[in-house]
Amino acid sequence: MKKVLLKIGGMTCSACSSGLEKYLNRQDGIKVASVNLVMNNASIEYDENKLSLEDIEKFVFKAGFESLGIDKLEKEEKKNTKEKYKLILITIISLLILYISMAHMIGLPSVPLLDMHIYPINYSISLLLLTLSVMFLGRDLLKNGYKNLIHGTPNMDTLVAIGVLSSFIYSLYGTFQILKGNELYVNKLYYESAAIVIFFIKIGKFIEGRNKDKTKEALQELMTITPNSALIERDSKEITVTLDEIQKGDIVICKPGEKIAVDGTITEGTTHINESFITGESIPVKKEYNSKVIAGSINYEGTIKYKAEKIGKESTVSEIVRLVAEATNTKAPISKIADKISGIFVPIVIAIAVLSFIVWLILFKDFSVAINVFVSILVVACPCSLGLATPLAIVVSSGICSKKGILVKNSETLENAHKVKTIVMDKTGTITKGELTLSKLYNYSDLEDKEIIKIAASIENLSEHPISRAIVNYASQNLVSIEKVSEFSAIPGLGITAKYNNEKYFIGNRKLMLENNIQIYNETDEESLISDGNSILFLANETKILALIGVKDVLKDNVKSVIDKIKSRKIDVLMLTGDNEKTAKVIADKVGIDNVVSGVLPKQKADKIKELKKNGLVMMCGDGINDSVSLVTADIGVSVSNGTDIAMDSSNVVLMIDKLDRIVDLMDISKKTIKIIKQNLFWAFIYNICMIPVAMGFFVNLDIVLNPMLASLAMTISSLTVVLNSLRLKLK
Repeated sequence: MKKVLLKIGGMTCSACSSGLEKYLNRQDGIKVASVNLVMNNASIEYDENKLSLEDIEKFVFKAGFESLGIDKLEKEEKKNTKEKYKLILITIISLLILYISMAHMIGLPSVPLLDMHIYPINYSISLLLLTLSVMFLGRDLLKNGYKNLIHGTPNMDTLVAIGVLSSFIYSLYGTFQILKGNELYVNKLYYESAAIVIFFIKIGKFIEGRNKDKTKEALQELMTITPNSALIERDSKEITVTLDEIQKGDIVICKPGEKIAVDGTITEGTTHINESFITGESIPVKKEYNSKVIAGSINYEGTIKYKAEKIGKESTVSEIVRLVAEATNTKAPISKIADKISGIFVPIVIAIAVLSFIVWLILFKDFSVAINVFVSILVVACPCSLGLATPLAIVVSSGICSKKGILVKNSETLENAHKVKTIVMDKTGTITKGELTLSKLYNYSDLEDKEIIKIAASIENLSEHPISRAIVNYASQNLVSIEKVSEFSAIPGLGITAKYNNEKYFIGNRKLMLENNIQIYNETDEESLISDGNSILFLANETKILALIGVKDVLKDNVKSVIDKIKSRKIDVLMLTGDNEKTAKVIADKVGIDNVVSGVLPKQKADKIKELKKNGLVMMCGDGINDSVSLVTADIGVSVSNGTDIAMDSSNVVLMIDKLDRIVDLMDISKKTIKIIKQNLFWAFIYNICMIPVAMGFFVNLDIVLNPMLASLAMTISSLTVVLNSLRLKLK
């Protein structure tokens, strides 16, 4: 078996992707095909003994789409979509059609020279041209309906296409009759039905598809993690090259503040490197000779040289790109109620309409009566209300979410959020604030705490280490002034020294104290800080320790209450982090999380989420690039507002306000939304069951008949019912 990822052109909606997927999976030689609308690609596993790549591409072409070759997942320029402007134009034209055809019914003045009774030819021709314009702008709906019909997978688009074309063809017939002088047909034109159906459905399509490129953008953003160029050492010279020019074995030079260009091993120098995008660890990691470095990580202080080992597709970043691409091609078992209904409903309606046409033609031998029944059935059964049932409820719910600071990118999320069985949370930046903060000060001197902070901050102000910045920021927030120091010296791996007011001070770890013969006598306080997840700094003069400072990533204010609320709903909560086990356990105990998985890399996180998905829907909440694979692997990915762009683009939901209680709000809104959607589908379906017999002429002996005009009105009432029911979401 061979697997190929093809880039597909011509897909505009979920009907396209599902139709192509079903068509491909029916072909002999294809084991499994998964079509991804977001990525505009198809992952196809096939028997290379039966099929070639050219055969696969021919299948794609026969299905009505275009193969653009192997998808290399390279960065693309954003498309300037014209869908918004098309919708505006369709809206204007549709409103004009409605006014021309129905203004007289509600007492409004007719358009000059277009009065249906005085100028029937002008009236019919104008409606014909305007409706043709709407049909042209909405031709993708008609095209999709046709594609799915010929491939044996009729859906909502199919019924839309048949209903629209039937109304149009019948009206076109009426227009020819008017041109022949039979002006009575002016009352048998139903162009507005064709136009308004397209108008309503296009609104739904626009709402559903406006954010479909978000996950693709996430992949593209991943490509920008690494720098564009790097400084390498060749033939005893330092030269700047692009990433593509770096070869395995090259010695790469990385200065403070720069990003690591490729994966490799340090051959010279010592530094601290921020690898939080890959591990989730907020505290930079010390790197020295023979330490591994990862492309995209940031060098904080010392200049280092490292040997290039993994370049191009072999790099860790490229692996993340591949994993994200695979995750987006793995489909969650989301229930599509409307599609299930239409799968049965559409062919039945078509069969009923055709059968009724034949029966009436045989019984009355009147083609106009038979076609009237045929069109009435299709128009009254046209799935406008069914098609609007979900998107309208989603629009209202999305508005409610937006007001609460919850950005929801797709309707599936709102449909499924209330069914979540497990919520997985990253630690750094999600449960914690994601930035180092001075958490505790033990003062052993005669100086005031403020003076201790002033000494420490004044010295640390000359260092670029993140722990130093935490102390300086603390001083700034507490209005502690920073003074000048002299003889500043950074000691790699130990700390720093400097003179403040002509007195020498040491700030650093335990080893720095011991190497300078400074006695450590406060082990109890030190152990207390360590057990609470702190990084330790000793502040001492040349004779004794003056203070012990604890720096750590602190909890967000509302985390514990949110965890308690989630657990009260019998939803499992799990912490999944790249941090070390001890730190993770301390944080988990504080917020009430019993299940902790620590020390995991992105692929391991994704694997764990796949395992959890066997027991039900999984929501992943994270903020880092290291979470991007997990966010797309989970059924619902949630990123917080202080997260990286990658995480936010990879997720289904972005919490614009950094409050985790919005997760609970999302689940509540989801529950209400799915209830409204089910009500909409029920009433829309019941409406069709009741109205189709009327359109068929079952009650003609009771003088209850339904012509296409009344059918169009009934369809409008059905849609209005769905709209009003959806608006009830705002009342709750």
